[in-house]
Amino acid sequence: MAKQIRSGHIGILTSGGDTPGLNAAIRGIGKTAASNGSMQVIGFKDGFRGLMENRSVRLDNNMLSGILTLGGTILGTSRDKPHKMPMGGKTVDMTDVIVENYHKNHLDVLVCMGGGGTLKNAFRLSQAGCNIITLPKTIDNDIVGTDVTFGFDTALGIAVDAIDRLHSTASSHHRVIIVEIMGHKVGWLALGAGMAGGADAILIPEIPYTIDKLADSILERVSRGKRFSIVAVAEGAITVEGDRKIKAVEKKLEGTEGEERAKLKDQLSALDSEYRGSTMAMAEELQIITGLETRVTILGHLQRGGTPSALDRNLATRLGTSAIDYIRDEQFGIMVAVDGEQCKAVPLQDVAGKINYVPPDHSWVTAARNLATSFGD
Repeated sequence: MAKQIRSGHIGILTSGGDTPGLNAAIRGIGKTAASNGSMQVIGFKDGFRGLMENRSVRLDNNMLSGILTLGGTILGTSRDKPHKMPMGGKTVDMTDVIVENYHKNHLDVLVCMGGGGTLKNAFRLSQAGCNIITLPKTIDNDIVGTDVTFGFDTALGIAVDAIDRLHSTASSHHRVIIVEIMGHKVGWLALGAGMAGGADAILIPEIPYTIDKLADSILERVSRGKRFSIVAVAEGAITVEGDRKIKAVEKKLEGTEGEERAKLKDQLSALDSEYRGSTMAMAEELQIITGLETRVTILGHLQRGGTPSALDRNLATRLGTSAIDYIRDEQFGIMVAVDGEQCKAVPLQDVAGKINYVPPDHSWVTAARNLATSFGD
């Protein structure tokens, strides 16, 4: 006989960037809790800030009805951190206030849905004495410990559709068209979309490129009578030179403390700004080298919006309903992860602060290279 959820309260918040599938996950938790016992579900508005300000809404069946197909999050979101909360022009550690509100609302557990930043913040609250469960959501697919994150499939489909549409205009005008795709500092979205969309070159952060090698690959296509080229570029793509400089500073960071560490972090931030996200500058340089008309399309937040795909709805629902099993068993301090066709519990300390980079020898990379796709290396 299955255990029954004990009487109590589940808190839910969504943090970080909005992601397709969040409402499906909220619905999965709320409806499963309602059908399995007397646990009440409370949603906190606008992420950790809403919990700090104690702004909440009861997530009953009426609130959960009709939200499965909606993009975004009915709870709202923010990027505010418990220990660095913007307050009156400065940042303040509000962890104690959040823990106090956790107890004021008689929460048995707080479910935090978010990406890498949310994981770190949730782990801090876990260390502060709160019962925490997280669900892996991000279009970037950069969370370790899970096969995939919900939101990734929808964003991937949007990016592929954009590349498909750009093929016709690139061909008609004999242009090089560069498509900038989100993903922060990992290349899953650009890699997947570039391969599925038939991009001729794919630039991702994990494989630093040189503009000359990228240009050579495009000119080689021209020599074979190809009239256009599509280049899928991750927003965090970086040149070999930039990667070398950043890694040199990162090495210096190891073991440094205090003022010296702060200076190195500032230097690292400046290098990131200089060498990442410079798609427009790269396009101008590429046009000069190749002599080919080059245009840039930046998809930006289009990739976050709209109706979640069927895969993301099902994935988020599975994670949400599985979270109730762990709550029922009082298993906290975990992320509910995807493991094949199953869900599993992964300790927060094993995933917080870690990033799921694309392995340079990943099967997607190998397949793209076999198709003569250039990575600019």
